[in-house]
Amino acid sequence: MHLIEMTARTHRVTLLALAAGVAIAACGGKSEKTDPTVPPGPSILGVAWLGFGGDAQHSAITQVATQPLARIRWKTAVDTAPQYNDHGYLFVHYGSPVITAANTVIVPVKRAAQELYRVEARSGTDGALLWSVDSDYAMPAHNWTPSYNVTLTTGNRLYMPGSGGKLFYRDNADLATSPTKSIVFYGDDAYNGNKAAFDASIYINTPITADSDGNIYFGFIAKPGNPAGLASGIARIGADGKASWAGATAMSADPVIDHVAMNSAPALSPDKKTLYIAVSDPTLEGYLLALDAATLAVKSRVLVIDPGTGKHAHISDDGTASPTVGPDGDVYFGVLESTYATHNARGWLLHFNADLSQTKLPGSFGWDDTPSIVPASMVPSYKGSSQYLLTIKYNNYARAGSGDSRNKVAVLDPNDAQADFITAGVQVMKEVMTVMGLTPDPRYPGGVLEWCINTAAVDPFTKSIMVNSEDGWLYRWDLTTNTLTDRVQLTSGLGESYTPTAVGPDGTVYAINNAVLFAVGK
Repeated sequence: MHLIEMTARTHRVTLLALAAGVAIAACGGKSEKTDPTVPPGPSILGVAWLGFGGDAQHSAITQVATQPLARIRWKTAVDTAPQYNDHGYLFVHYGSPVITAANTVIVPVKRAAQELYRVEARSGTDGALLWSVDSDYAMPAHNWTPSYNVTLTTGNRLYMPGSGGKLFYRDNADLATSPTKSIVFYGDDAYNGNKAAFDASIYINTPITADSDGNIYFGFIAKPGNPAGLASGIARIGADGKASWAGATAMSADPVIDHVAMNSAPALSPDKKTLYIAVSDPTLEGYLLALDAATLAVKSRVLVIDPGTGKHAHISDDGTASPTVGPDGDVYFGVLESTYATHNARGWLLHFNADLSQTKLPGSFGWDDTPSIVPASMVPSYKGSSQYLLTIKYNNYARAGSGDSRNKVAVLDPNDAQADFITAGVQVMKEVMTVMGLTPDPRYPGGVLEWCINTAAVDPFTKSIMVNSEDGWLYRWDLTTNTLTDRVQLTSGLGESYTPTAVGPDGTVYAINNAVLFAVGK
């Protein structure tokens, strides 16, 4: 949902809230710990969906063909007490499910209106609850509710945020009897010696990213005066349990920078040697940083600049834009424009080389969106020279600048240019293909309801992309025909913060709408 949507919309609030309540009641939402009577599903051994965007580069590329979008196979609440505003919107970012190689779907669940959380493990076959564990996680100060994300390592260890900057973990995410342990990046003894003070002053504020060696990275907020003298920044916990951290102010060499961007998942270069994070100041101006992934030493930094005005762009704490790293090492990061609505509230997709020394061609959309990688071979009509393309949300918000509500998704060429259709004189990534939504927006003649995506799943096997919309439908975008082919209705539609998609090792597609996770397949 874009920022302008804090004003009224004509959704039928009562009916939507009722529908959500029915879905939640049908799906459960109890705080079970384990159910030893639930038998395991069919044996599956595939490739896990490890976290936000699927992997440490956030490429969101599936490793198996997605199933036809024929029906909702099962569903479960991701919020047992969704808090709608006066206009019926959900200003909540829900965490991405992660899926083990053995097809256990692990779901972050908001379990109370007070932003308390639990983690549920469900069978990917039928959604049966395998185990669950409550978290004592507390959120930092926020406007829109931030996401609560878990992550898997390639060794099948599950990490979950807890209070005071600690992480809970389980060493076999499929096993109901696996014990839940904890680790604290600034020291277990320090935390245990002053738990209340740390719980009130240290908060994890980004998704957790794991590399293929089992090292993990996450951002945190540290209030002044905390017992360990921590400064807000980035933490690393090695596979060997050794931990380190670095402060945002020191890393940026800018005294006004005070935090790692909210909800922005760290990303790793393909060789795992460089970590990319975004940091900002209280006005949301800031930098993209390249860090040594082993030591957290700064390798390079670049100010994020609005291509249209040449002024500081904004790194919104109400979004979830995270860096994406291409197969060639190029880095992509979505931002908002320097002055709201001068680019129709679309923001920009900034583009840099691997060491951030070269600013490359931007994309014409960046707000609350993490681009996914599209191998060029997926687009039979493409005749350019790029080895990969990008897919992004491409909404054109009505009531924001010249926006007309002709909301699209796009596949872009990061190395070929065209003139931006909004800002004269700015060259942007060339549109390889776009597709507009199907459901008319009754407020704007010729307009359609928004695409509801913060990371889209890309399927090279069927040459298609899974895209979900605020109209309540999940669509398959076929890149061979440039059409929206099969689709399934999840709900009657809802204005909400943008949501992630994921794909299981059996090809089931997972999407979120109206506080419910839907498993879609044949």
